[in-house]
Amino acid sequence: MKLAGDIGGTKVLLALVDDSGTIVAERRLASADFSTFDALLGEFRRGNAAALDGGCLAVAGPVADDGRSATITNLPWIIDAAALEREFAIAAGSLRLVNDFAGAAMGVAVVGPDDLVTIQAGEPDPAGVKLVVGAGTGLGMAVLLRSNNGWRVLPSEGGHVGFAPADATQARIWSALTEQHGRVTCERVISGPGLAAIHQVLAGEQLEPAGISERALAGDAAARQSVDVFLAAYGAFAGDMAMAVMARGGVYLAGGIAARILPLLQSGNFLAAFNAKAEHAALVERMAVHVVTDPRLGLRGAAQLALQ
Repeated sequence: MKLAGDIGGTKVLLALVDDSGTIVAERRLASADFSTFDALLGEFRRGNAAALDGGCLAVAGPVADDGRSATITNLPWIIDAAALEREFAIAAGSLRLVNDFAGAAMGVAVVGPDDLVTIQAGEPDPAGVKLVVGAGTGLGMAVLLRSNNGWRVLPSEGGHVGFAPADATQARIWSALTEQHGRVTCERVISGPGLAAIHQVLAGEQLEPAGISERALAGDAAARQSVDVFLAAYGAFAGDMAMAVMARGGVYLAGGIAARILPLLQSGNFLAAFNAKAEHAALVERMAVHVVTDPRLGLRGAAQLALQ
């Protein structure tokens, strides 16, 4: 039996996975209820005491190059794979740590059609490169490549490329963010905090990203303008990255924001910017674009990585 986990600043999903990749036990725990990850894992193991011969934890934070330790963004947790193996009798050297977006990307390899909403059908190549991008607390990106043993994840820091404003409104936002941060990355604009920053510049009020989304969905004009600008920037970024990696296998939008504002994302603003690639427009129009709606995406990906 293997351990799989999706570890975030707000919640942790843990599961036991059998050798076929099937999740046989699963539990959601609140991160804030535990002072350390070791304590949280101990709580999970009290109800799930099967012997473990390895696993994979997808963590929201930087992971050491050897995949054996990590710090969790927004939590005072340090996860040490070797220490966990000793404390919980997991086979030595068998527990792997990956970034949470690598877990989400591998999750895309196993999601079914019921977990996807297609906003551009395109002409996908089943064996082609898949691009996974996700705006949430940050802006994640990863690439899936077909290999002899299934799919392989190539991690990326594409969300930290420089932001290029496409019109006067975006230039105004870029200028305001430049004064605050110096270099403006795409993540500064295309993320939850980015949506809040857009709304601050355009509407002059400070709101949480969820509040802006809720207002926009309810028809508030100012909030809708902020979301439209956000979606245009998101679409342009996703289209640019899709061209960069030739994502003929499809583009998958993960992260919390896309599913939350799905009706607005389907309205066309995102796709217009995604496909606005001048002489290369026909190329990106052939790329399928899907929104992933499965909230267990990262856990499912970690379960698959645990078997590798």
